[in-house]
Amino acid sequence: MGAMARMAWGGAGPSAGLAGAARALFAGLAAMFKAYGRCRRVSVAGGHKQMDAGITVSASTTLATDVERAVAVIVLAFSSDPVARWTYPDPHDYLTHFPGGVRAFGGKAFAHGTGHHLNGFAGAALWLAPGVLPDEEALGAVVMGSVAEARQAEVFGVFERMGSYHPLEPHWYLPLIGVDPAHQRKGYGSVLLHHALSRCDRDHVAAYLESSNPANIPLYQRHGFEVLDTIQVGSSPPIFPMLRPAR
Repeated sequence: MGAMARMAWGGAGPSAGLAGAARALFAGLAAMFKAYGRCRRVSVAGGHKQMDAGITVSASTTLATDVERAVAVIVLAFSSDPVARWTYPDPHDYLTHFPGGVRAFGGKAFAHGTGHHLNGFAGAALWLAPGVLPDEEALGAVVMGSVAEARQAEVFGVFERMGSYHPLEPHWYLPLIGVDPAHQRKGYGSVLLHHALSRCDRDHVAAYLESSNPANIPLYQRHGFEVLDTIQVGSSPPIFPMLRPAR
């Protein structure tokens, strides 16, 4: 989502297991919905810093005391995102429920110290390290408890498709990245991306995301991501799984 830039280990070794876990997670979400239904019946090329009006902007790790501020800027950033607003077209519903979706989808980044923010919380990125997955149970509960019933099947279908594109090798996953609309188009997204991708390159690990807004694809491509395919389920806007191979 903006990156939405996933939530069983297989028998083919740890690499296959990581992908299998992600795919099983989203397949589990879809199964959860089906069971529920039956019962009911982000340009700079390098550098961690970007200058804006004489102010040096840099990324740093988000502490537990600042989680709410990081969630808030992501909610602001996604307020016009095609997929987020397809999920919650009503403004009140979006502001009420999307924060819970952010915590469920990328909240483990805070617990693992892999959530990053810019000075003054002008932007934030929630990265999940290899082997760390979104909270499937919490995400499923958010969808079933807040998304319009008529749209839930498509939402779960989107998650299931997303899970199928996770790479087989260990990789960093970027569920969410966003910049405050008041600070967009200043290169801040590049600062956030480079902060994490430098670690990926140091460790020679791949990175993966889904772009829920086609306008952001060129940004990700400048940082080495490649579009794998297009995901679209029913009335959903297109989502673009993107992979940055290990370097």
